Amino acid sequence: MTVVTTAARSVAQTHVQVNLPVLSVDYTSGVRNKKSVLARFVLALPILALAWISGALLFPVGAFLAGYQYGLATSVLFVAPAIMIAAHQKYPRWWFDFNVELTKFSYRTIAYVALLTDKYPSTEDDKSVRVWIRYPDVKKDLNRWLPLVKWIAATPHYLALAGLLSGIVLAVAIGWVSILATGKFPKFLHEYIVGVLRYHLRVMAYAILLTSDSYPPFSIEQ
Repeated sequence: MTVVTTAARSVAQTHVQVNLPVLSVDYTSGVRNKKSVLARFVLALPILALAWISGALLFPVGAFLAGYQYGLATSVLFVAPAIMIAAHQKYPRWWFDFNVELTKFSYRTIAYVALLTDKYPSTEDDKSVRVWIRYPDVKKDLNRWLPLVKWIAATPHYLALAGLLSGIVLAVAIGWVSILATGKFPKFLHEYIVGVLRYHLRVMAYAILLTSDSYPPFSIEQ
């Protein structure tokens, strides 16, 4: 099985320089596991249940529009940093690390369900799905009052992402048939799904994770 990683590393290096959040998923160019793909949604139930309970699941019904699916802990860990940024211009590193790790887990889960990888999602290891988000210097990088309004300012992005979601559903359906018929997931579908997830990550980093005040571009490109 050949896994393409060179392009992903190049993308990460480029965006580290400009401080954009990075998401990459290795493309498997070899023959995929047909049995795993055939039963994917059954195999994914345990990890989906864990993601739902933890609040890490990004795409339950309605959550894509809202931007993030909160569990109780995640709600607290979003509101608290917003208050800390506004009141004290601080974003405790442990809050940031928790939110980032939860975000990584969510994208590993979605990548598995969306057939981007046959590797069962880990609660700790990145495996073939990598996410990077820069820890902000709050006093230099963040306006203390913007956390109160950024989730509203991102509304146009929520609408754009809602439209792109239908494309992901179609891409996964086509990819599922393609894997069962040929053993391969079309690369252009892989790139489209990863692009939408990357776009989603950048919107979430701006509006929910509160790591940047730079308004995200309307783009699924790298």
